[in-house]
Amino acid sequence: MKNDNNDHINFFDHQCSSIDMADKLNHASSIGEYLAHNKDEMLSNELSDYLYNILRIKDMSIADVARKSQLDRTYIYQIFDGRKKPSRDKLIAIAFGFGLSVEETRKLMKASGYRELYVRDKRDAIILYALNHNKSIIEVDEMLYDYNLEMLVNK
Repeated sequence: MKNDNNDHINFFDHQCSSIDMADKLNHASSIGEYLAHNKDEMLSNELSDYLYNILRIKDMSIADVARKSQLDRTYIYQIFDGRKKPSRDKLIAIAFGFGLSVEETRKLMKASGYRELYVRDKRDAIILYALNHNKSIIEVDEMLYDYNLEMLVNK
């Protein structure tokens, strides 16, 4: 199954803006009506659902993500199945495994409840640079090591 641009836009950018959604919520006669009419626009509460959607859109396998993230395959399967909650660093490693953009990674972090990458944080700035320049997880760990910062996966 090859991803198409419409899937990418619908999943990461959603069809309605948050402003439109807020307006719909303000004018709804009940919360039930709002939720029923906007179910396709709502974010999933489950990180595993979110990850499986990215997997589908990127046309990848869990094994691909495990290999590219340098994380243990069993651990990755447990995250995808919702049996384990990854740490912030492991989720960032998964973003590299997927080959996500900075914006896609920002949305993943937000969906997981973790703090987004912050450009004023030296370590986060290096990670953002690596995402912007399509670096591998090994390359980002090398950059973090060079600046005496905690690596993502090779700790």
